[in-house]
Amino acid sequence: MIFIKLCKVRKKLTKEAIAEATRLIERAKKEGVKFLNLYYTLGRYDIVVIYEAPDEKTAMRMAMRLGDIESTETLVAIPREEATKLVE
Repeated sequence: MIFIKLCKVRKKLTKEAIAEATRLIERAKKEGVKFLNLYYTLGRYDIVVIYEAPDEKTAMRMAMRLGDIESTETLVAIPREEATKLVE
């Protein structure tokens, strides 16, 4: 499953905060999460992450661990080719 995570940083971005987030990202990778892209952005959200996870529970587990660092809105993404097959 592909997810798009829109993040607002809760903590000031310091080397320590980035190191903590990196540690949690590495843990998620070991649990089967594949990070496709990560962008720092201007505007309403600070970071946009596009990733693939085996299921919703794995995605939620990762989001809950990062909760002290960032608030998020997570979207489930379906590739266009699959979505257009749903149209009758």
